[in-house]
Amino acid sequence: MARNLYILAGVMLLFAAISFIMSLVSSHTQPMLPANGTLWRTTALFLTVGGLLVALFGIMTALFEQIDRRTEERRMRQRGENRPDR
Repeated sequence: MARNLYILAGVMLLFAAISFIMSLVSSHTQPMLPANGTLWRTTALFLTVGGLLVALFGIMTALFEQIDRRTEERRMRQRGENRPDR
């Protein structure tokens, strides 16, 4: 699950970088694109914040999965130690 969130965060940050670069491009070179640089910067800002939040969720998911896995391993070890030998 965390890997999917990392991929989503990477894609969002990539699009944020593209949007920021588009805000620097002159409108004369690309006549069919929106000419308002503020729109591109706002889009880049929202994509950056969204990408960082998704990355944070990915990190938290990975941490909780690791906690669950270690707890289960500890529980299995304790069951093995408490079993009387025949």
